[in-house]
Amino acid sequence: MKRVLAALLLLAEPVNAQISSTAAPVANSSGSVTNQAVQVVPSKTFASVINNVQCQGATLTINPFISSTTGWSDPYERYYNEPVYDTLDLVGAFDPEGNPVPDGRPDNPGNVLFRKPIRTGQKTNFSVNGGITAQISIPLDRSHIRTCRAAAEKQVQLMEANLADKRLNYEIARLRNCGTLMKEGVIFRPSSPYASICADVILVNPPGVLPPHTHSIPTSSTTAETSDAAKQTQ
Repeated sequence: MKRVLAALLLLAEPVNAQISSTAAPVANSSGSVTNQAVQVVPSKTFASVINNVQCQGATLTINPFISSTTGWSDPYERYYNEPVYDTLDLVGAFDPEGNPVPDGRPDNPGNVLFRKPIRTGQKTNFSVNGGITAQISIPLDRSHIRTCRAAAEKQVQLMEANLADKRLNYEIARLRNCGTLMKEGVIFRPSSPYASICADVILVNPPGVLPPHTHSIPTSSTTAETSDAAKQTQ
């Protein structure tokens, strides 16, 4: 069996293979990356000021935002012409019988047969983005904040007492002036828009002073005759 295989290998003639390989790879890569960042800047903590007493507290800041992005290519080319080369390969090598065969190389390298239009894909990009940023600021010295709030409440009480004192002075002055004018017989006309200023003021007798009044004195017949006799004598 081994002798038969050896004889077949010796008798076998070489075979010339004709190989034609044509490769025209085209790779187009286009991309864009847009990075957008939103910076949150620490803002001033809101404070309440009451009569020179300033107190700060926790603050929540909400900031809406909107941004737009526009991208384009310059120069703008919608299409470009790609050359198509002549890849014909018929000659360049010979077989054992002397006939021309392809050698794997184009017969006319660099020869452009025609140009075909290729779309570039260039376009103008426009985007609109929006969002909301939030920031919370909290004072760390809580004891100071509580003391400041207590001082602010005291200031509010003082201002309310001062307001009540001014209100009392105003009402007493109104009562005094309205009473003096009413004693002098001066009053507003009822249809006057200022008649309501003294509408609730009542003029009465002060303590220990009798108001003007009259008394009826009873008389008898004897007193009447005596009075008539006295008139005749006169």
